[in-house]
Amino acid sequence: MRKLTLTVAVVCLIGAMTLPSCIGSFSLTNKLLTWNRQVGSKFVNELVFFAFWVLPVYEVSGLADLLVLNSIEFWSGTNPVEAGTHTIKGNDGEYLVTVDKKGYTIKSKNDGSEVRLNYKKKENAWAMQMPDGTEQIIFSFVDDTHIALPTPDGQSTVVELSDAGLYAYSQIATGSAFAKR
Repeated sequence: MRKLTLTVAVVCLIGAMTLPSCIGSFSLTNKLLTWNRQVGSKFVNELVFFAFWVLPVYEVSGLADLLVLNSIEFWSGTNPVEAGTHTIKGNDGEYLVTVDKKGYTIKSKNDGSEVRLNYKKKENAWAMQMPDGTEQIIFSFVDDTHIALPTPDGQSTVVELSDAGLYAYSQIATGSAFAKR
């Protein structure tokens, strides 16, 4: 048993040093934990949690996330576990969110309305698919702290991802800037 533990530790260390440097979303482990929280009462949840640690279910899912899934997510930009359809509860109802390699389709359970968002890798931007099939860029990434957003005149402006930057953009977008020339 000690030799197995040492082998796993060495594999993890080598993997951490040689695989891409990314934290990743640990989607498989998080889905497992989310499922565990919904099994039943807090006592049943704790019993399942303990059993999954003893049977090494969490250890295996964590290792799979660490060595395989997070590396795929880092290099491809998508996590294979995240694909599928999820139900999201919002303030005004429920939405079905379908995730695929290109982006998201969001459908309202209330009125059946649907919107499609696609990631445009070449432009490093997110676009909304219009009813006629064309795409309208919603925003594009400039760097880690800035994005380019459309303005009412059809141009775009670079906005800092901060409260002040978003407030300044809202003033531009609504045309309610204090000083007009």
